[in-house]
Amino acid sequence: MYTGEKIVLRLLKKNKGIEDIFDLGFPKDEEILKNSFDKRNSITVIAAPTGEGKTTTLYSIRSIIEDSMRDVMYEVPSNSKITKCIITKDVVEKKAKAQIEIDENTSFASSLRTVLRQDPDIILVGEIRDLETAEIAMQSGQTGHYVLSTIHTIDAIEVVTRLRKMGISNYDIASTLATSVSQRLVRRICPYCSKERDYTEEEKKIITEIGEKNNTKFDLTKKKTFDTCGCEKCNYTGFLGRIAAFEVLNLDDEIKQAIMEEKSTIEIRKIAMTKNYRPLVVDAIKKVIEGYTTLKEVNNKLALY
Repeated sequence: MYTGEKIVLRLLKKNKGIEDIFDLGFPKDEEILKNSFDKRNSITVIAAPTGEGKTTTLYSIRSIIEDSMRDVMYEVPSNSKITKCIITKDVVEKKAKAQIEIDENTSFASSLRTVLRQDPDIILVGEIRDLETAEIAMQSGQTGHYVLSTIHTIDAIEVVTRLRKMGISNYDIASTLATSVSQRLVRRICPYCSKERDYTEEEKKIITEIGEKNNTKFDLTKKKTFDTCGCEKCNYTGFLGRIAAFEVLNLDDEIKQAIMEEKSTIEIRKIAMTKNYRPLVVDAIKKVIEGYTTLKEVNNKLALY
């Protein structure tokens, strides 16, 4: 039976520049930033479902590393060319140098093989979606390159499970995966029409319980939240723009050993929680307390209660 046709449009802002990673919502901690990115002989993976801003974060990280390489590592003039190759999936979404667009005649795997002959410093792989691409990305990380890529999974720790299911060995994951980052986008409160108010006792209870569950103490002293109202500037939605909530897993020796021993992600999560890792929900609640978004919006995204 004929049921009609369907069309899907993905609207991209033309000529929009690469955004600063802190403006995107990444924790404003230079130490976390330094420990998470720009690691030689390794791979960093951004994990999230479709439409959660992975590509935007990927380009932002690339920009940070490029500046670092110019100003610190290589001490070369800002107009010098540092070889980078960016491979994007299906369509180039942002303007940048040295990009390869994937189409029906090419694949990530075949493009990666070509890229490796060009002596790149950084390789951006739009998406790891199959074993062949994952293997070449891992091999690239093991041969002196820094690989940045994305993967579809629910959080930073489940990246390990996803790679395992693709067929990557525990040894390769432990030796090559340096950092996995997960993110979710939540709507920003409209600054033009929102109304400040005190937290309700129920909201305080929810936030406190989330903190206790995740080894984090949230200070609500003298803090206010906001009710969304709606105006012309936000198209009467009460929200204007979006911000990302992040979680970052840096794989240290103990976590790498757990992966080598084939421990489950539940066990890996327990180890990570004793360190600096905190789940997405923790950063999301911090965004609420800082006045960027509302508890209801975070609940709609992460199903808190």
